[in-house]
Parts: sequence; structure tokens; C-alpha cells
Amino acid sequence: MAAVREIVDVKSFEEVLNSSGSQLVVAHFSAAWAPQCRQMNEVLEELSKDSQLAKSQFLKLEAEDLPELSEKYEIAAVPTFIFFKNKSKLDRIDGANAAELTKKVKTLSSLATVPLPDQQPTQKQDINERLKVLVSCAPVMVFMKGVPEEPKCGFSRQVVQILNDRNVKFSSFNILEDEDVRQGLKKYSNWPTYPQLYVNGDLLGGLDIIKELIESGEFESQLPEQVKLEDRLKSLINKAPVMLFMKGNPQVPRCGFSRQVTALLGETGVPYETFDILADEEVRQGLKKFSNWPTFPQLYVKGELVGGLDILQQLKESGELESILKEGQ
Repeated sequence: MAAVREIVDVKSFEEVLNSSGSQLVVAHFSAAWAPQCRQMNEVLEELSKDSQLAKSQFLKLEAEDLPELSEKYEIAAVPTFIFFKNKSKLDRIDGANAAELTKKVKTLSSLATVPLPDQQPTQKQDINERLKVLVSCAPVMVFMKGVPEEPKCGFSRQVVQILNDRNVKFSSFNILEDEDVRQGLKKYSNWPTYPQLYVNGDLLGGLDIIKELIESGEFESQLPEQVKLEDRLKSLINKAPVMLFMKGNPQVPRCGFSRQVTALLGETGVPYETFDILADEEVRQGLKKFSNWPTFPQLYVKGELVGGLDILQQLKESGELESILKEGQ
């Protein structure tokens, strides 16, 4: 009889997918602090006891403890359920709906291993929207094999070296960690190989094109004017009187702390703007050093750091939070 298995690392998750074959794998991305997740865990437990689903596998993953998987499968809120067969994603359910989950599990457990036909257009549309955001998430963006500190192919290593030699600030995406992006970007940009270099959201090319531009003396002119990270951070912090740096956005927070801070700010009625630090690794790491504050979310009023969740909760309890926020208006 099946049972709900708790997954605590990426390796264990991949081992389950690789060994599951044609079995249905139901992955519940949850959070211990969310009561709706606890309710849906009970539903999963009951499903795992169903003799007709004995060949299905049920997994529970703490979304915030496994950010690589949460980002890969675009987990915007919890609970979220992702369904797999033969290592391929078949479908998903966002939110707590016991009836829908039960129906979906029983339906998919008896299906062939190919994705549902009526799901394919939606998935294609979703990946195109995601790619549009990814190629534009930094002025200079490299889609490569590996990361700048450890490239996984010679071509990627050469592109990183070219950019570093010219002190070009860039962000990168490791296409080895996301097959949807790896295959989708080839079609999206009509460019079959990697690495791929994008400037202001437009494809510049791969290594050969970059080398040709260097030889012709045109490469630097194709790049955006470099802005020092410190100047960029100051500009972002002062973008609005009240500025919140968080994971996700107020409509779809990507961590419990960010969700709690947006709830606190919402109660005050004071307008504020946000920046999703998951979309820009340079800002995410740079802001920690710039403000000497190692965690997120971070709230700024008139360009000055107020603090994170703990500080805001203390200010709320003392009755000072609303007055501090209004000082920024």
C-alpha cells in the first residue's frame, strides 16, 4: 500500500521521478505554516490508502526549503500539486480543492503516459510567457550550461570570460536545471544552441556571433551602458516612498515571510511598491551587503531600511508601523 513520502532534497525527488516509470507521481508543494496544506495532506493520506491507487506515489515537499524545485515548477502559492509520469509533467492543481485533487489523481493514474492533449496549448502559452520574462529579467542575460562560477561547457566558459574581461554586469540562467526552458528557448528565439546572450530582452546571439562582433569592434556598442550596482540599488530603494523587496509579488508571494509582510502592509492602507528579488540575483545578493541585512523581505521608507518581518511585527504591536509608513508619503 502506498504512503505519503516526505522529500527533503532535490536528489531524492529526482530519484523518485527516475525510478517511477509509468507510475503516477503526485508531488504536493506545501508549507508547514499553512493550515490548508495540512488539510490537503490528510486528503493525500487517504488517497494513498486506496487499493486502486497502490501503484501511485505521493510526495510532500516543503516549497520554501526546496527553492530550486519551487522555481523550476513555478510554485507561486501553496498548496500546489504537480502530477508526473515517465519523468514528464502531466498536469497541476493550484490551491486546496479536495474534490478536484481526488478526481485528478484517479483520472491520471489510469491514463497513458503522454500529456493530456487539452493541456498542451496551455503549457506552450505558459512557457512562452515565462521565457519572455526570463530574457528580460536583466539588461544582459546569459542562458548557459552551468553557472558563471562553474560553466559546464567550453562555449559557456568562453562567453562568461568575454563578459568578465570587459567588466560587463550580467545575470544568467542554467538551462541544465530546467528542460522546459532549455527546449522552449530554442523555439522561442529560433536559435538551436547554447549559450545564448540577450541584451534588453533581445537575442544578440551565441559564441560565434559574439566573437564576430568583437573582431568588428561592435560588441561593446551592442551592450547597455553599465550602471554600478550600488547606484542601481539606490535607485531601486528610492523608486517609491515605501518600497518592499520580497520574494514574488503582493498577489502571489513566494514565501511565508513575504506573505505576512504584505498582509501587514495591506492592513495599514498605505500604498507601496515592490521588487521581486527572485527575478534578479544581482539585486538579491547586492542588497544584503548594501544594507547589511541578510534576509528578505526588506522594507524601505524614503530610502531608509526599516527592517524585515520581525521588526515590522514589533512596530505593528507598538502602534508605530502606520505612522512610520505615512511619514514616507
